[in-house]
Amino acid sequence: LDTIDGTATAGEDYIKLSEEFVMESGQQEKKITIHVIDDNQWEPDETFFVKLSLPESEENHAKVGSKTVALVTIINDDEPGYIHFEEPINLVKESVGKAEIKVARVNGADGRVSVHYRTKDIEAVATRDYEPADSELVFEHGEISKIIAIPIINDLDTEKDETFAVELYNPTGGATIGKHGRTVVTIINDDNYITMANKMASLVQVDIDKLSVTKTTWGQQFKDAMTVNGGDLETAKFLHYVGHTFSFFWKILFAFVPPTSIAGGWLTFFVSLLFIAILTAVVGDVAAIFGCLVGLKDSITAISFVALGTSLPDTFASMIAAKNSKTADDAIGNVTGSNSVNVFLGLGLPWLVAAVYWESKNLPFTVKAGDLSFSVLVFSCSCIIGMILLTLRRFLGVFGKAELGGPTIPKYACSAFFVFLWICYLTLSGLQAYGHIYWAT
Repeated sequence: LDTIDGTATAGEDYIKLSEEFVMESGQQEKKITIHVIDDNQWEPDETFFVKLSLPESEENHAKVGSKTVALVTIINDDEPGYIHFEEPINLVKESVGKAEIKVARVNGADGRVSVHYRTKDIEAVATRDYEPADSELVFEHGEISKIIAIPIINDLDTEKDETFAVELYNPTGGATIGKHGRTVVTIINDDNYITMANKMASLVQVDIDKLSVTKTTWGQQFKDAMTVNGGDLETAKFLHYVGHTFSFFWKILFAFVPPTSIAGGWLTFFVSLLFIAILTAVVGDVAAIFGCLVGLKDSITAISFVALGTSLPDTFASMIAAKNSKTADDAIGNVTGSNSVNVFLGLGLPWLVAAVYWESKNLPFTVKAGDLSFSVLVFSCSCIIGMILLTLRRFLGVFGKAELGGPTIPKYACSAFFVFLWICYLTLSGLQAYGHIYWAT
């Protein structure tokens, strides 16, 4: 018998075992003990494998079965954990009686936590196709899975496949909702159950689209823009109402962007790009006026107020990307892509237009570097330091092997460090712009 590392590492997460076990004549089972190391620090659930094999001397006398490798999961019990549905899609026959949906508790199993769940109609109708539910699941300390049973009504009528959603909300005890906070249950007509496998691919795409924040009509976009929390008033909190008050104008404005159902989403893409260009221009002009009023140089205004104004929406988008991903890759990709668009619209496009114009006049178009080279150098150094820190957070246990989040103290310490890098960047750029730091260009 041998243990093999998976995401868990021998010596750090468990004691490696490589021994020969003897089963006496008539003995049908034997228990094997593998010691797990409890290090009292937060880290994701980890796995390793246990493999059975026969010594060469026994190969002629015995045989191993088909299952010679077992997967062992070490459940982290140092944090309350995340609660989510194990599968985003569930398929059930109409005659199944009850749809059993598994809810998993991952990356922590410490303490008693709970979460509420409720059903929502999509195509299936509550009380006609299934029994509605709005209840609570309680996970005791160390408990990592629960089953939600939703009664399915078999009306014996021939009808198309229908779907409804089950969503988790209001977690308690320190737990949070994981990646799959909603799942779609598709009720398959028994007569068509044989074709279920062929339809799974299309069902997944259709049902996920129905739960997407992207709406199919302009009317629905305006309706969501004018209501608090997108119309979900049941879970709306005080801060949702405050945020809705301040962002009402922008919600209505961007509701004019065509929905993705038109022209395959291409119209949405180009109109959104136009809106971003207009917003970038407005933010740039307002920031320039403010900088002029307070006496700031244009270069300092650009890297502070303009950059902050155009990047703030990217911050919220990146936050959502980070919460819905196991790593920071999506969040970093969103920041990089969004800022690239801002730079293109704020500098690249105007410079392109200006270059074409002056070329048509047979005159050169020249942009003096000024303070830009020093600012780019400082910014690049800050980026390299930031990426090194994120890489270290991914692999070092002191950070919980998590780029974002993880243990409380390292989490806030790293956040403060990133803010410190930003302040250093602004300070050094400002000192150079006002002549306190000499930089030959």
